[in-house]
Amino acid sequence: MEEIMPLNKGFVLASRPPAGGKATLDNFAPFEEETGDPGPGEVLVRHAFLSLDPYMRGRMDDGPSYAASQEIGKPMIGATVGEVVASRNPGFSVGDKVLGMGGWRLYARDDAALLRKVDASRAPLQAFLGALGMPGITAWIGMHTIIAPKPGETVVVSAATGAVGSVVGQLAVAAGARAVGIAGGAEKCAYAVKELGFDACLDRHSPTFAADLKAAAPKGIDGLFENAGGRIFGACLRRLNTFARVAICGLISSYEGEETSSLPDLRLVLVRRLRIEGLIVFDRMDLWPQAQADLTALYAGGKLKWRESVSDGLDSAPKAFLDLLAGKNFGKQLVRLP
Repeated sequence: MEEIMPLNKGFVLASRPPAGGKATLDNFAPFEEETGDPGPGEVLVRHAFLSLDPYMRGRMDDGPSYAASQEIGKPMIGATVGEVVASRNPGFSVGDKVLGMGGWRLYARDDAALLRKVDASRAPLQAFLGALGMPGITAWIGMHTIIAPKPGETVVVSAATGAVGSVVGQLAVAAGARAVGIAGGAEKCAYAVKELGFDACLDRHSPTFAADLKAAAPKGIDGLFENAGGRIFGACLRRLNTFARVAICGLISSYEGEETSSLPDLRLVLVRRLRIEGLIVFDRMDLWPQAQADLTALYAGGKLKWRESVSDGLDSAPKAFLDLLAGKNFGKQLVRLP
């Protein structure tokens, strides 16, 4: 008797947000479809967790960027971890745990070349979507190839309790640098200092932010890992030391309409000989194995911590994503799939 393949469910991008406006629940639409058997060389993966990330908001717009826009009517893009439930590829067996870009849906039929096996015996499966996956690897690559902190230097990171920023701060501490985080609210700041080991953490909503930053980084800033943009970014730029390095990883505050930054006079770049570099983690795929190995070793040694915000069920994905854009998550935002 032929096996009946399960029904697939998910969300597509139904419409684009208005130019300069905010995404809403109306931009997403549910779908159901037959899963279908894997073709030659393909595997069928049942997703266990879906990652929600700020970059998805940029992909919803129809404009030039480092990657193609999300297509209308197609399943929303997104990294996933799950289990192989059917395979027509000799390199993958039923039961293998894999990382891929399965998107906002329960199942995905994937070319095996687009999947990576992960060892769920070394860490929780969802960790490969967070500190041991793309966000953590982003932090590692930015810190090693751009910031390169020396002992005694000061490194500032925005969105400090997010999936990327939390790893940045811990890597700065491990390098002997002073780690200063920026986060939204007292609870997140307390977590950064007490749990993650930051030397200080500033509330981005503080009316005295500029003075707070000067007090937390009295000798100036040697490395700035930027995830948020906006006026806070401008304030940090003004505290940069000569030969400071800036990694621009994300500008989440601008994704929903806020001005990208309050840039100072660009003579500052010349006078202080600043290095400012955009960071797209997929440009350095050659470093992924080393980064993941180093991060996994830090976790095994108890020197890498993280926190997760988990929403349950695929239907929760659109709202959880909008909450992420509004800064309501705490740590890595995940959707747990039944």
